[in-house]
Amino acid sequence: MPRSMRALVAGRVGEPADVLRLESRPVPAPAAGQALVRVRATPIHASDLHVLRGRYGFSPAFPAVGGHMECVGRVEALGPDTAGVEVGERVVVAAVPAVPGPEVAGTWQEHLVADVGRLLPVPDRLSDSSACQLAVNPLTALLLVTRALDVRPGEWLMQTAAGSTVGRLVVQLSRHLGVRTINVVRRRDAVEEITALGGDEVVCTADEDLVRRVAEIAGPDGVRKAVDCVAGPVGAQVSQALAPGGELVVYGALSTHRQTDPAALTIPLPAHSVIYGTKTVRGFWLNRWFATTSPEDVLRALSEVRALVLDGVLSIPEGRPFPLERFAEAISLAEQPARGAKPLLVLEDGREGNDR
Repeated sequence: MPRSMRALVAGRVGEPADVLRLESRPVPAPAAGQALVRVRATPIHASDLHVLRGRYGFSPAFPAVGGHMECVGRVEALGPDTAGVEVGERVVVAAVPAVPGPEVAGTWQEHLVADVGRLLPVPDRLSDSSACQLAVNPLTALLLVTRALDVRPGEWLMQTAAGSTVGRLVVQLSRHLGVRTINVVRRRDAVEEITALGGDEVVCTADEDLVRRVAEIAGPDGVRKAVDCVAGPVGAQVSQALAPGGELVVYGALSTHRQTDPAALTIPLPAHSVIYGTKTVRGFWLNRWFATTSPEDVLRALSEVRALVLDGVLSIPEGRPFPLERFAEAISLAEQPARGAKPLLVLEDGREGNDR
């Protein structure tokens, strides 16, 4: 009789709490070039929930196992003629799918198969909580600062939502690289937190004019590079605050988090500023980066992130663990605006004990 495993499966598009069910499925078998991984922990990202709602940049073939981004586990078996990792090795799985195809590995299950090119070995001294969050937010911060914009030491980098997980990682990484940051937040009580983290300047949109404050901070040379994950009017203000020839990379749209009408997902850019300022606005999507980057370059970037975390340059906030059967509670926490710790689905009994 084939082995079975538990998996959190959505039968159709809809609200996650309504469509997800805990099911028993056969343990998959790895093909050539693949490994079977026994999943230990996997986070619940907002993008995971948007995929289930049909509001993301791709849609899986339903029924679909939830979770499409990342997890940590141990290699349990290898496919035929497969090298690169060893049975028993602890690995991070970068499960981010290629786009726009419907194939999604699905991390919310006890076992999954993955190409060995998507596996990054990690030492036991890195907690399950940190390891299972290694391949998305820290990688996004690294790619935004060093690849998408190639910000150099001494340059200014402006970013919105500086208090978000990626925002905090951008502050830490920029400080390490000698990049000066202007950090935009919407709450006055966040200013001190970002300053303590190493942010050079903080602008609070609750009581400050963003464009004017940026001009005061950066002086006549202005800011030529910025990242935005808010979109909407705030994204437009960031574009307006850029120096002539400046670049803005948009990687999220938090201002439209609950918006269901695609026509409302906008950044109302002032044409005068964009045209006569010859400014560039472009997007960044981690899924597409994975889809268009060679496996060697993917592992090179992930290895760089691993080193930054192990060296203490980047600090990943500890997540809050939930057993798989309590998925409804975990999803509810993920949806709370000020949730604190990111919910993690923990799929084993804690034998490793390195984050208990």
